[in-house]
Amino acid sequence: MTASACPIGTVSARAYTVPTDAPEADGTFAWSETTLVVVTVAAGGRTGLGYTYGPATACALVKGPLSAAVAGTDAFDVPLCQRRMLDAVRNMGRSGIAALAISALDAALWDLKAKLLDVPLAALLGRVRTAVPIYGSGGFTSYDDDHLRAQLSEWVERDGCRWVKMKVGTKPRDDSRRVRVGKDAIGAATLFVDANGAYSVQEALRLAGVFQDECGVAWFEEPVSSDDLDGLAQVRERAPAGVDVAAGEYSFNTDDVHRMVARRAVHVVQVDASRCLGITGFLAAGAVCDAHHLDLSGHCAPALHLHVACSVPRLRHLEWFHDHVRIEHMLFDGAPVPRDGVIMPDMSRPGAGLEFKQQDAERYAA
Repeated sequence: MTASACPIGTVSARAYTVPTDAPEADGTFAWSETTLVVVTVAAGGRTGLGYTYGPATACALVKGPLSAAVAGTDAFDVPLCQRRMLDAVRNMGRSGIAALAISALDAALWDLKAKLLDVPLAALLGRVRTAVPIYGSGGFTSYDDDHLRAQLSEWVERDGCRWVKMKVGTKPRDDSRRVRVGKDAIGAATLFVDANGAYSVQEALRLAGVFQDECGVAWFEEPVSSDDLDGLAQVRERAPAGVDVAAGEYSFNTDDVHRMVARRAVHVVQVDASRCLGITGFLAAGAVCDAHHLDLSGHCAPALHLHVACSVPRLRHLEWFHDHVRIEHMLFDGAPVPRDGVIMPDMSRPGAGLEFKQQDAERYAA
């Protein structure tokens, strides 16, 4: 189909709540299930697919004000759709659930546009790279030592990951011991840690030195709350050389990314297309990082990020998060499979290359 007027038709959204395969916890939260919000949008005889991870209440926003905002708009004009969606949620606030809902519909619109043109999304966006490096991510604080060892070592031995990440912060006094257990499991691979904002600045600086000295930890994610940009900046400025401070997964728009970058709060900016206004927002965040000579790392939802991760210039890697990888392989045909520590888009499939397994998902309908 050529790029002529192609009005957007039906928009739908449904939520699916999937139990975890074991209790999961990080430094500030614990959970036993994850909710996936799946969005579709139709135009020109094709259907675009997008999704986010968040509360089922996002469905009402998608089917209500966001659907009305894009109805009849040319499906090729994704930036215009984004502007209309942002305008529609102005008075309720653009962050939080509204940003999740917009992200899912934006991803569906990009998938639709690529399908209308019968090209892979990575080809439509233009590629900087053909393969995306991943790091294994999980190592929840709810795991015992045996579970921790098994999970971390599997990412290295089976998937070829050069880096793996574990959670810390639930019991700070035990974290140095747990980090040693994690490092022992992965051999020469590099260990990352994620505190999910659990530490104070003083505690984070002390542990950053311990983690690096004892285990060569090279990545310290959210050592303090992402809301505390001054605290993050202090840790970044005073952390040992060789330890990258990272945060940004809760950025809901480009302004959030810019504030973090302008404050020099991190060495690496994390961005999540399922939260930061979708593919459009991820591209914008990538431009901000590029302009400030900072690397970007994709946060979670690897199947959603794969194509756009091929397209941003300073991407360092993408998070291969256990919970999301499990759900995406359960419920999406075409979910990527790692080989030698990277994932690659299937350039024989149009759009994002995903098909939702509706029948398999029904048992989890929220």
